[in-house]
Amino acid sequence: MFVAMLVLLALSLAPPSPLMSGTGWDKSNHALAFAVLAVLGAWAWPGRALAVLAGLLAYGGLIEVLQSFTAHRFAEWGDLLADGVGLLLGQALVPWLGRGNSP
Repeated sequence: MFVAMLVLLALSLAPPSPLMSGTGWDKSNHALAFAVLAVLGAWAWPGRALAVLAGLLAYGGLIEVLQSFTAHRFAEWGDLLADGVGLLLGQALVPWLGRGNSP
């Protein structure tokens, strides 16, 4: 999970590049990334869903703050909202994926 978080941080702070793959829409990129983190977090800490989701949402906020200090990225409330939507979607998938617990 921490490796995924570090990769997400690196991608979030790197200059945009046409070589970067994604979903084609910034907000869905955020939602997908945080859905994956929610699933990984649920698997890593079963039964601690609220703490994991709160921590990951705070991590999304930290990324937005860090982006505001770069010349090529900027912070957006909409990105943080997309992170939250992704977290909820990821948590909803956990019971169907067979590992971890939902809140």
